[in-house]
Amino acid sequence: MLTLTANAAQAIRDLTASAPEPSQSGIRIASQGEDTGSLTLSLASRPEPADEVVEAEGARVYLDPVAATVLDDKSLDAGADDQGAVSFLVTDQTV
Repeated sequence: MLTLTANAAQAIRDLTASAPEPSQSGIRIASQGEDTGSLTLSLASRPEPADEVVEAEGARVYLDPVAATVLDDKSLDAGADDQGAVSFLVTDQTV
């Protein structure tokens, strides 16, 4: 299952804090069509019916079935660029 670093959890909480329903909001990672190599990330007010939900430190990530399979052994990290924009990075999980 996808894991979240502390940085990623904080970034997600920051992004969803001003959402209309922050208690249910999260980010959604979904596949683009049949291409499992291309994933999109967006803000979501709630999961879709088939989504897998990953929750850590008050942050929620919703994964469509393809994304859940692709990211099963991965970790989501976050950082900021020089302008302060948030960027997410998928890495291999460390044991």
